[in-house]
Amino acid sequence: MGALPRAARRLAFVGFATLATPAFAETSTINSADTAWMIVATALVLMMTIPGLALFYAGMVRKKNVLATMAQSLAAVALVSLLWVAYGYSLAFVGDGAVIGTLDRWFLAGMSMESVNPAAKTIPEALFMLYQMTFAIITVALVAGAVAGRMRFSAYLLFTIGWFTFVYVPLAHWVWGGGFLAAMGVLDFAGGLVVHLSAGIGGLVAAKVIGRRHGFGTENLAPFDLSLAVIGTGMLWVGWFGFNGGSALAANSRAVMAITATHLAACAGALTWGAVEWTTRRKPSVLGMISGAVAGLGTITPASGFVAPWHGIVIGVVAGLFCFWACTSLKAACAMTTRSTSSACMASAA
Repeated sequence: MGALPRAARRLAFVGFATLATPAFAETSTINSADTAWMIVATALVLMMTIPGLALFYAGMVRKKNVLATMAQSLAAVALVSLLWVAYGYSLAFVGDGAVIGTLDRWFLAGMSMESVNPAAKTIPEALFMLYQMTFAIITVALVAGAVAGRMRFSAYLLFTIGWFTFVYVPLAHWVWGGGFLAAMGVLDFAGGLVVHLSAGIGGLVAAKVIGRRHGFGTENLAPFDLSLAVIGTGMLWVGWFGFNGGSALAANSRAVMAITATHLAACAGALTWGAVEWTTRRKPSVLGMISGAVAGLGTITPASGFVAPWHGIVIGVVAGLFCFWACTSLKAACAMTTRSTSSACMASAA
């Protein structure tokens, strides 16, 4: 009778060992420098959401919506992280299907300290998974800017689950995970398409569906505290170095050039927006300068690893001009013309 339980234990051990076997059998050398840089980049990108984006949005909404807006960013971090581990990472970056990946890595099954992903052969797969997780987090959190103060928290959680599952995960696979867009030659170095364009369009659609904010045109919708938004912009700006520089997935010259182009685009965007305001309204505004900076950062993202630094300046100037026009002239189309949600218009230009 005692032999049967022992046999069952052996079978269970064999089954667990099979589950833990790395799915990626490619021989790769994990590089310490690349790993160290990607750990820092992962932390920087996470900082973009909490507290960066939380402060950025909270400073541009009314006082009564500050905590609710911050809660949306915090909830995005917690909820998307678990969904990413459960099935998001596997469907986006495991398998070579044209439309979607596989569930071979559901709940990180088979991932070990030695395993690597073919997309990043010099860093541990767990680190690659975490880095891509931070992208998924901020993409969902960006959409919250379009519905700040206009959606119940429970509805936002349901929206997060649905949008993450049916929009972000497939799009990440199409572009970065070996899907059909990657096969067609689509280039997106750090998320201009996967992150900013998808979040911008998602925000515009969400705002259009919800409709105009209650009190629009009759109540004072001025930002609560722009100093919070400035602090948030600073954190976004610094975090973007990990966002774009980390997308090189290595500590190399491409990462440095991406960071350089990113910084210059932000500078050019901030000055351009401020200059246009100075010309048309006789004085620049803090809101305009931080809006221009974020416009430059978002627009340089897909090209940051492919262009020279001076290209970043040109892209930043164009972003500042276009996004200023979008946020001041496309009011009917944006459906969210209050200053608290202008960032979604900037994202749509990326």
